[in-house]
Amino acid sequence: MTPILTFHGAAGCVTGSCARVQTGQATLLIDCGMFQGSKTLKALNYGDFPFDPREIDAVLLTHAHVDHSGLLPKLMRAGYEGPIYATAATRDLCAVMLVDAGGIQEAEVASLNRRNQRRGLTQVEPIYTAADGKAIMPQFRKVKLGEAVAVAPGVTATYWEAGHILGAASIALEVETDTGRQSLLFSGDIGSGGSLFVGDPQGPQGVDHLVVESTYGDRDRIGGDAASRRSALAEELKAAHAAGGPLLIPAFAVERSQELLVDLLALMEEGRAPRGDIFLDSPLAIEASKVFQDRGWNAQAQVNPFAAVRPSENLHFLDRPWDSDGLEKLSGWHIILAASGMCDAGRIRKHLKRLLWRKEVTVLLCGYQAVGTLGRLISDGAPRVSIQGDEVRVRARIRKLEAYSAHADASGLVRWVKARGPVAGSIFLAHGEPEATAGLKRRLVEAGLTEDQILVPELDEGFALAPGRALPQDRPARRLPPQAVSRLDWHNDRAAFNLALNAALQSAPDDAARERLLAALQAALGAPSDRRSGSPAPPDAL
Repeated sequence: MTPILTFHGAAGCVTGSCARVQTGQATLLIDCGMFQGSKTLKALNYGDFPFDPREIDAVLLTHAHVDHSGLLPKLMRAGYEGPIYATAATRDLCAVMLVDAGGIQEAEVASLNRRNQRRGLTQVEPIYTAADGKAIMPQFRKVKLGEAVAVAPGVTATYWEAGHILGAASIALEVETDTGRQSLLFSGDIGSGGSLFVGDPQGPQGVDHLVVESTYGDRDRIGGDAASRRSALAEELKAAHAAGGPLLIPAFAVERSQELLVDLLALMEEGRAPRGDIFLDSPLAIEASKVFQDRGWNAQAQVNPFAAVRPSENLHFLDRPWDSDGLEKLSGWHIILAASGMCDAGRIRKHLKRLLWRKEVTVLLCGYQAVGTLGRLISDGAPRVSIQGDEVRVRARIRKLEAYSAHADASGLVRWVKARGPVAGSIFLAHGEPEATAGLKRRLVEAGLTEDQILVPELDEGFALAPGRALPQDRPARRLPPQAVSRLDWHNDRAAFNLALNAALQSAPDDAARERLLAALQAALGAPSDRRSGSPAPPDAL
């Protein structure tokens, strides 16, 4: 049988990484991640898998980030009982991340159900629980970089350093087919290289087919090396201190928080940044930091750079909710790191709600912001945002520091792809928004690859991996309309409309003008506009 490769996530968008490989002898998943971004996109996390989990023979995990690992407990609940192959560091990080993700699901669903009950709406169930996150860990199987492992009948896998986060790997498959052996390489997330924290990206040469991420495929970042990155952070710290208020950093709990803490402590110790209290306000980041202390040894540098990431005179770990709430009493210069990095969950939202409207506050965005997330709206310059149902004016200084991204930029991706050559068959561009994949495709063509060799899959699109080229297969029914995975949805539009309506009402010259505006809107909705008519419009109609 010709192997079939189907993209069930990270196709047309950055999140939800999940690729299925069917060989005739076995069926495997590469990653099983959560979708992040707009509510329409995140709704996919609640639906059925577009395949039968009981038919999967093995899962191969590139790394621990939730958009690559976050639906593994759901896969188990749906009947998957097989092994999950991962590096030791990835396994240890998943042991804390998946439990945390399940706990977040339980807490957010409980809050949603209280609101739904008041509104007379249907109750919902969490995708999975903290107990499910713990229950799946015995299915993990440890693999070492560079060692070939038989993961299923007729399939051998070799893990290669990806240079992304602790434990992250690219995965090369050797698959037995009717016409001989074929090699298939999944990049996972590729790092930028030159990091003090992880090794440089590696991989085999001369593969048959290649799947490569394209998160930053349309841009080159400035100051990606460790020294330049630290210098850029120092300048941001001095400017934030001069503004007179605290610095709030939305940070991914795994890797980003730890790397930032290393640099923050070093800059203060060296006198290159103003000293102040640093609060790590993320239970997951605190637990993950323990894994980095155990697993963070860098053989190339002969040091564990994360050794200093522990409570000290300046660094405070806030594990308990009431410790986090106590930050409301602080004023003046201090630094808060809180998850999530895209501002769409976790404790960061309450800090943004209470600080975003203050002009002396600085918000420093240090990572990728998916379409539809609160972080993306703030990054794109929204003057007002809605946070947990409350309207908040954006007056804080909004700063971005892309040098801390754990992803390679466009030039780095092109170098990595060329180093894997010659690629005999097709190159698939995944894990990127349409502009990013189009930009990377253009750069790869300019670098000498042929345009028809480069494919950009859509969600749930499958390809037969014939020798020399991949052939598109008939598509099943779409789970989402085309482009819905990479644009603002109606939930975003509704929030923007409500903000605009409130602004229009506040700026209207008088009550008569406000009543005319509301009457026109109610008429458009087919609702009565006269409050005295005895048939008032529903209070939540707008």
